[in-house]
Amino acid sequence: MPAAQKVTAGTSGMTAWRRSLAEYTERRVLLILPLGFASGLPLLLTFSTLSAWFATAGVSRATIGAFALVGTPYSFKFLWSPLIDRLPPPIPLGRRRGWGISIQLVLIAATLALGSCNPKIDLARMGALALLVAFLSASQDVVIDAYRVEILAPDQQGPGAAMIQTGYRIAMLVSGAGALIVAARFGWFAAYATMAALLAAGMLVFIFGPEPSTPPDAQPHTAATGWDAVREWLATAVTGPFADFMRRPMWPAILIFIVGYKLGEAMAGVMAMPLYISIGFSLNEIAAVSKLVGFFATVVGAIVGGVVTSKLGVMRALILCGILQSAGNLFYVLQAVGGHRLDYLALCVAAENLTGAMAGTALVAYLSGLCSPAFTATQYALLSSLASVGRTMVASSGGVLADKLGWVPFFMLTTVATIPALVLLIWIARRDAGSSPASGNRLLHG
Repeated sequence: MPAAQKVTAGTSGMTAWRRSLAEYTERRVLLILPLGFASGLPLLLTFSTLSAWFATAGVSRATIGAFALVGTPYSFKFLWSPLIDRLPPPIPLGRRRGWGISIQLVLIAATLALGSCNPKIDLARMGALALLVAFLSASQDVVIDAYRVEILAPDQQGPGAAMIQTGYRIAMLVSGAGALIVAARFGWFAAYATMAALLAAGMLVFIFGPEPSTPPDAQPHTAATGWDAVREWLATAVTGPFADFMRRPMWPAILIFIVGYKLGEAMAGVMAMPLYISIGFSLNEIAAVSKLVGFFATVVGAIVGGVVTSKLGVMRALILCGILQSAGNLFYVLQAVGGHRLDYLALCVAAENLTGAMAGTALVAYLSGLCSPAFTATQYALLSSLASVGRTMVASSGGVLADKLGWVPFFMLTTVATIPALVLLIWIARRDAGSSPASGNRLLHG
């Protein structure tokens, strides 16, 4: 290649990367960051932060463990997502903004009520309020995910996925360590009141942000009455999202890929803590490295994943990030062989969070692109729940495998566990490109 052509190609490549980075400064992409923050903020308020409150109040360990069940709504949010997709919101500001503001107002009130309780005398009430906060938080996630998918252009889904994950991770730091700092100085009500006030960040986006246009097939039908209206609503809101997705070519293969894509990472993640403890790391050492290194690695990974997705296209980004995610598990092997070394621990945590966040961003962008405008909330809730199956169900066998194989063979296994999903993805991309050249080119090249 002549020198002039090399310079031109290099300049073009740099320009493309700059364009990918510049997409993070687009107004609609920036709006996703506070929405991600609002989405992640309530989670720890009903989980580890609440557990810390109970522990300091002298609540029994058995009771603290039982309170983990209040997180159940996050796994079943797809059951009521059709209501959010189809029913008019209590506040008439549009299908997404109206539901978003309505849910967040009640969520703020429920968070304040939870913070005003006394664990020594109000455990039953706190259980009901924690469950309500989790339900409202999961419902808020349904609205936020649908809003994100609908207001962003296809080439903005990668940066949008990075923004939602970055905001979510920042919120978990604030509602975890930040809430504990506030509680230590000013009490638990002040901590929960502060978190409730910070939820207004998401509400401001819904108040001042744009309302996505509602497609014609998502408009409510008013001609039918009585049971005919009920049957019509069930057909469009409940069975409609499934029927619409199953009209997509190769939909069974797509579902299998979604389940398997993060399987290896999930298997390794479940056994990471037992590995660290078995080779002699203290809880303080693990916590310090995980909080500091893990947080920054996740944020960087999410942003890099968004840039890669925007530059290479969703399919290529999924393949590249999936390979890196699998290779990242090899650092567990290094840790198992190297033993108690803090530098290895920092490297292992950094690799795990960096590659996992990159792959997570690419996957969120892919799931977003699979949703039809008429059923965004329902279909994304279903697909995201399906993506967690590998983490919650299949990965639960990790302990048995680790016991039988040993640490090094087990983590070697996790590095290849995602290969079938990646091979399936390549097959899907080629079949899609062959059956619809325009679609395949768009998916492969962005």
